[in-house]
Amino acid sequence: MKGIIKKDWRFLNRILLYLLGFIILYIALAFIISRIPVNTNDTDNSHDIAIYIRTNGVHTDVVFPLKNSIYDWNKVISADHTTAKDTTLQYAAFGWGDRDFYLNTPEWSDLKAGTAFNAAFYLGTSVMHVVFLDVPKENENCRKIFISRKEYIDMVDFVKGSFQSDAKGNTLPIKGSGYGLNDIFYEAKGKYNLFYTCNSWTNNALKSGRQKAALWTLTDGGIFCHY
Repeated sequence: MKGIIKKDWRFLNRILLYLLGFIILYIALAFIISRIPVNTNDTDNSHDIAIYIRTNGVHTDVVFPLKNSIYDWNKVISADHTTAKDTTLQYAAFGWGDRDFYLNTPEWSDLKAGTAFNAAFYLGTSVMHVVFLDVPKENENCRKIFISRKEYIDMVDFVKGSFQSDAKGNTLPIKGSGYGLNDIFYEAKGKYNLFYTCNSWTNNALKSGRQKAALWTLTDGGIFCHY
């Protein structure tokens, strides 16, 4: 009996060591690779559109003008879906992520083990968080980026492609789901996992418009260190 217990204990220790090694490697690679920049040389210097990237310390967003000569986001989203229904706001912030993580974890202190497990292992579904707002204020958590018309079109196509839609092509708002008066969640495509987070999506949105970004990142810091 003692031999069996000793053997089982060794096996458990080995599993724990493998798990610890994976966690250390995962964190180290996530940090190192996020510091490798892409699109450092902008081949299109036209400053046609001002967009923004922002973070709340957990989730990152890309922020676009709600309407301009290039695209009208009211074709896809609507302030009428929010509690305030304020149609005077001029910008919209877009952030993609795991449904349970996004809806129930606005701050790290709200994170639950079950939410983290499901998100990490590809078990949940995704949503798009849309916030209607006035002109964003630039600070350490919000950066303005000037891009060309073509770059903007490509970024719009990337973000639009992340929304789910019905048979008629209409996006699918989740009623009563906002954090506040001027935001709403929509059903989205794709799944969150250990290697593709909300910040990975924002990073890819920047890549789609050939903007500075990380080679790969899981965190907001992996994006903002390049700005």
